[in-house]
Order: sequence, then C-alpha cells, then structure tokens
Amino acid sequence: MFSSGVRRFGRCLAVLAAAAFAVGAPPAAPAGTGAAVPVLDREFADPDIVKVGSTYHAYASNDGSTYIQHATSRDLVHWSIAGPAALPEVGAWAEPDHKLVWAPEVFDNGRGFTMHYTAHDRAGDRQCIGVALAASPDGPFRPVGDKPLVCPADRGGAIDAASYTENGRRYLLWKNDGNCCEMETWIHLQAVSWDGTRTEGEPIGLIRQDREWEWKVVEAPTLVKRDGRYVLFYSADFYGEDQYKTGYAVAAALTGPYTKADVPLMTTASFDGAVRGPGGQDVVTGPDGQDRIVFHGWRDDGTRRRVMYAADLGFANGYPVVRGSKVVYQAENARVNHSAVREAAGALDGRAVGHIDYPDSFVEFTVFAASAGPHTLWVRYANGSRDGADAPALASHGLTVNGRAAGAVTYPHHGWDHWEKSAVSLDLRGGWNTVRLSKGENYAELDSAEVA
Repeated sequence: MFSSGVRRFGRCLAVLAAAAFAVGAPPAAPAGTGAAVPVLDREFADPDIVKVGSTYHAYASNDGSTYIQHATSRDLVHWSIAGPAALPEVGAWAEPDHKLVWAPEVFDNGRGFTMHYTAHDRAGDRQCIGVALAASPDGPFRPVGDKPLVCPADRGGAIDAASYTENGRRYLLWKNDGNCCEMETWIHLQAVSWDGTRTEGEPIGLIRQDREWEWKVVEAPTLVKRDGRYVLFYSADFYGEDQYKTGYAVAAALTGPYTKADVPLMTTASFDGAVRGPGGQDVVTGPDGQDRIVFHGWRDDGTRRRVMYAADLGFANGYPVVRGSKVVYQAENARVNHSAVREAAGALDGRAVGHIDYPDSFVEFTVFAASAGPHTLWVRYANGSRDGADAPALASHGLTVNGRAAGAVTYPHHGWDHWEKSAVSLDLRGGWNTVRLSKGENYAELDSAEVA
C-alpha cells in the first residue's frame, strides 16, 4: 500500500526536470505566505533547528571564520545572528580548520545540550563525527572525548549527524562519507546514550545511493514520523551546484525497509529556479503548529553563498509536500467525465485527456496543499482551435476550486499535440482540494496540472 503511494507521489514530480522551465519563474513569495523564502540571507548551510521555550535556535556549518554558526528567532522568519561562537574549539582529535567543520546537530539532553558536529580526524585523515556539550543552547559547546564518536575510516569516515528519539531511546543518523573515496554511501541508524556521547550497538544501514538522480551521494538525513509512517528526508547529488536536491523514503518500522520516492521532493526545477540546489534540510514545527522544512539553497548576487530558506510542509497520507515545490498531477489519472483519455505524442506520460467538448465534460484533480492560501496552478495543454474564418483561436476551461467558481484558464493557440503551459492563481485550503477544469470556449486537451 505505502510503496504504491510513494510511487504515486514520486510520479507527480517525475517530469519536473524536463518541463519546469517552460514558463518563467514566479515572483519570489513574500515572507508569511508559506512558500519557500530566504529567511537568513547569508552563508548558513546545513541548518539544524532546536526550539527552547519560545525561541528557535539555528545552527549551521562554518562560514570560513567560525566553526559553527548560531542564530535565533521567535517565528522561523526573522533571525538574528547570535554570539559568541557556539563551538569555540573542536576536539583534540580534529584538525582546527574552520572550513572542515560541518553539519551540526543540537538537542536537549535533559541536563543541558548536546552538539554533534563533523570535523577532520587527524589520525584517520577522514571527516568524522564528534560531540560537544553545553549548559544552554547559546553555548559555548565544549568538546568531550579524546576521539570521534563515529569514524569508520575504512568506509570514508562519517558526516551529517541527526538525532531521533522514540520510546525513551535516542538514535543517531549519519552518513558514511564513501563518495570521498569512490565507495558506496549509506545513511545509517545507530542507538546512542541519552546525552549522545556514546554509541550503543551496531549501525543499521537504511538507504544507499541507488538512483540515477542521486549521482553517488545520499547524505544529510532527517527522520520524522507522521501519520504512522517514518519519513526519512535526505539530500543527494553534488552539493556545490544547482543539481543538489532533497529526496525522501518511507517505512512502516524505524529500522525499515525504507522505500524511496521515485523522484526528488525539492529541486532547482521544482522551485522554477527560485531556489537553487535545495538541501541540508531539517524539519521543525512552527509557533502556529504548522510543520516547516528549513534548508539551504545557493544564491549568487555577487557573493556566492548558501542561504537558509523555510517553507510550509504538509503530509498527504504520510507523504511530504513542500509549499512552493511543484507537484505534477497527470490528467489521465484524474476524474474524467464525458471526455476521453488518448495516446498523445509529446504528453508527459504519453497520454492526455481530449474530447472535453460537452457542457458536462470535465477533468477533476484532487490536489494537496501543505498549507492554506494562494497557490499557482500551471495547466499543460494543447489548443488547435480555429474560429469561423479558420484563424487560430483562443480556448479556455472553466475553473472551480472545492466546488466554487474560480474563473477560467485560457489557452493561446499552438496547435494540437504542441504542449504548452498556462498559469492561474488560486486559493487552496490546507490538505486535500478538488480542482475542476470544464468545457469553456472552443477546445483544448489536457496533459497535466502542476500546483505550487
């Protein structure tokens, strides 16, 4: 049941890489809309968020002069850089090079706070995971232990720690850094002591890189449980370019097996280029109770940097949907009334819906919104209509949202089997919505609908 669900939502995104740039990127969404916006416009990669009282603390990889960065917020939108340095020094086992300290993870251990961080192990010449402790989330975090916590040198070392707790047990997720040395990369789950200073038992491999779009990397794990399913978010591909992306896998049990979605959750294309190389994500609940995904993306306006973004996150029967990241719904899989599914050259899955020619003809999509508010609907269509003088003519479909009239979608003439996109704004409620396209002026065929 759930593996087919993963495939279903995966297919929704399958065409983005080829098709998303057919229309221009929409304007950047203002803060507060729930769509992905840059909330900390400075180098702040691999963000990790922990809430203490009413304050959110964000920690990030080095900025070239500080081992670990630290910022605070009350609303996940407005942030202030905190000081002094959260991690003034690394463990004695580690190379004291700011540029080699990455991917912090911080949590409340009941007596204070624990930070896991990645640094370069002198003895093994690999990136490995260390531990530091502090009395408060403001730090300073002081390293503990005379060696790394996790450091499988023969498998490339270990990076990207993440914490998960369940039934009074704490677990550490981490990635063996095999891509450093032409080896496989795996994301592992391993039990640790409650304060995260000791590992307990052997690590369990959850997923490895095995999809073409992942290149040779899976990393940056984040694990949550929603609607009875474990959802493992991860980043893939090369972090230094726009092809970096975020995927996910789901499981019915903590230790798996995990089933990956067919295609990524967030890519440069799924954001229409408004966010570039989204990855290094964390999941946090906002002050309004809304889940949000916080991640970094590249910006280059004279200073190339990975800045922190936040977007509303919803779960459609346990499968994640990010507001602002397009989801594609195929017309042939929608509810089709007094119309016909046909084989169609150039359509995304080779099929489209035609003969939407009668007063009771319609194609009705069931779409999911991570949160309520304005969204954009892109309709991929073909229009070969001609007027009485045999001249190219506009076509349209009537639009209803959740049973209410919402105007029309108009389609310029491009010819049959020449698929283009037309965009319209619409308001959606959080969760499931019905979007119906019905017979309008002249004639048009439908390939798909995309919602962001």
